[in-house]
Amino acid sequence: MTLPKELSPGVWKLDMSHSEIGFTVRHAGISKVRGRFTSAEAEARVGESLADSTLHATVQTASFDSGDANRDAHVRSADFFDVEQFPVMTFKATSVEGDGEDYTLTGDLTIRDVTKPVELEVEFGGVAVDPFGNTRAGFTAETEISRKQFGLTWNAALEAGGLLVSDKVKISLDAALVKQA
Repeated sequence: MTLPKELSPGVWKLDMSHSEIGFTVRHAGISKVRGRFTSAEAEARVGESLADSTLHATVQTASFDSGDANRDAHVRSADFFDVEQFPVMTFKATSVEGDGEDYTLTGDLTIRDVTKPVELEVEFGGVAVDPFGNTRAGFTAETEISRKQFGLTWNAALEAGGLLVSDKVKISLDAALVKQA
């Protein structure tokens, strides 16, 4: 359980222009709808070991984008995220385990003021220095949550049976972090 040797101690911040926070949810029991959040911040403080490292992230719920204006407005409404009352969701790491390229990041996810523990399966993509001299680290991560556990309970019954929106939501992250000077 060690840090990747390329990941040096210090403060690393999310580069949202080279990252994506996405989700997939089953719709009407037959297809999947994908979307993303376009505004987020994250800071990792990398210590000498995994135990000495921290991560905290915030996502602006109003930045929700599924590519459909009507659906986006509905998901931002009180039926789902209620962005007026709950403008951010947060993640705070509580532990990380693993070695090499594969890690399990455990933390507290808060949506609509409801906090639940989640585990993300993380793959470390490596470290590179870009043409501008910035040191970058890449990660991908995935988890699955029950939206009902976070108070996202709106749904509609289908005539043929079942519900319009599944409870299960898959969250995927492609993150680029930049080491701060």
